Amino acid sequence: MNDRFEVPARLRNTSLGLIAIGVLALIIAGITMLGNQATEIEHTRFWAVLLHNSVYFAMLTVISVFIQAASSLAHGGWIVAYRRVPEAIGANVWLFGGIAALVVILTIVVFKTDAGHNPIYHWVHPEGDKVLVGKSAFLNMKMVIGFTLVTVILWGFFGFKFRQMSLAQELAPKNSTKGYYRFMIWSALFLVVFALTMMSTTPWIWIMSVDAHWYSTLFSWYVFASSLVGGMSMILLWVVFLKNNGNLALVNKEHIHDLAKFMFAISVFWTYLWFAQYMLIWYANMPEETTYFVMRQHGPYSVLFYGGFIINFCMPLIILMSRPSKRNYFTVTVMALIIIFGHWLDFYQMIMPGPLGEHWQIGWYELGILAGFIGLLIFSVSRTLSKASLIANNNPLLKETIIHIS
Repeated sequence: MNDRFEVPARLRNTSLGLIAIGVLALIIAGITMLGNQATEIEHTRFWAVLLHNSVYFAMLTVISVFIQAASSLAHGGWIVAYRRVPEAIGANVWLFGGIAALVVILTIVVFKTDAGHNPIYHWVHPEGDKVLVGKSAFLNMKMVIGFTLVTVILWGFFGFKFRQMSLAQELAPKNSTKGYYRFMIWSALFLVVFALTMMSTTPWIWIMSVDAHWYSTLFSWYVFASSLVGGMSMILLWVVFLKNNGNLALVNKEHIHDLAKFMFAISVFWTYLWFAQYMLIWYANMPEETTYFVMRQHGPYSVLFYGGFIINFCMPLIILMSRPSKRNYFTVTVMALIIIFGHWLDFYQMIMPGPLGEHWQIGWYELGILAGFIGLLIFSVSRTLSKASLIANNNPLLKETIIHIS
């Protein structure tokens, strides 16, 4: 079977238009920042917005690599009908991870105020701060830069490796399972890397260290859940788009139902972690911990705090609870878009209070950079999808996915 995807001119032009918007927003903001009238807040906003979007999209793409590994070890046949989608997204983690690494490193090395401190990563200059000096063995420039580079290189390697191994399976002898079990071995290796990066240290370094005086042992799980539901929603959007484009003939409502169930279930899981982290800090009422939520819940970010809960929990719970809604293409598409944007807001309120304080805004610059990243994602993933058949031929679980019933 051969199912080739040709990038529609409209999709390509849309992606290029969004990239152009992002580049234009970056240039205008850069010129404004370099002007003599630019304030410290404008300088900080420039770097914080880049950090927010680059980290969010890097974590959305690496989630597709995780989904491939987890489904492989679980012998999941449900994903085989559209596994080229997470493969294509994961194969581009090198790009978005590379952008995130570049932004993180530049933010650490280049960005500082006239007074010589870094408004985003305060630990870069810990002098005189006992808490930051105590964490300097871990939070220091060499350690963070080295770990960031190693993390992105490993993510990019596994994203590329999984794609290549899946394509190689098509050329293997018929009914051969050698490549299938080799993929499982590599999947297990990746999950070790994933546990040591995304599930622990990477959210600490890239996001939590923005509020370097505060820490939460649940934070990495919280970031993982937020990224996972966003990544699953992104996969669903691509599956629905390809299906409507006349591709993915093997995909039926049962597969869409499965993806929607994951969107629903992970939204509930994210809410559990949201509540667990908040409740424990609220109950303990320790000043060094509660300060994180004071600004978010009672301060200028309260609209995002409560709005994020409504968007990321209440809406998926109410709309995706019923079986018919999970099988309706329009409903799941709208909810996927809402969830992705909702968790973009979630990442925003994780990062911005530390560097910007009460001076936050979501204006032309924030939305322009978001548009640029969306355009880059559409452009890169669509190109990858067009380079091979959308059907994972010769996969041992191909028959299972064809007869799949929820």
